[in-house]
Amino acid sequence: MKEVQSNNPLHGKTLENIITHLVAFYGWDNLGYHIKIKCFTDNPSIKSSLTFLRKTPWARKKVEELYLEIIKFSKK
Repeated sequence: MKEVQSNNPLHGKTLENIITHLVAFYGWDNLGYHIKIKCFTDNPSIKSSLTFLRKTPWARKKVEELYLEIIKFSKK
């Protein structure tokens, strides 16, 4: 049975979309400041970030939480 995702702001968002949005909002330097992971601070790229975040659930969770904060902030 499929769950209804109507209240989930991440529904339909790919990880690549989320990272791209965060980079556009913060830039790599500030993103690395907010989430201190090497893929954001050491020669960052979308591709390297995707590779790391797909393998690392705790880091992906932090990225998704930061994205949700931005979305919430944008609606005010």
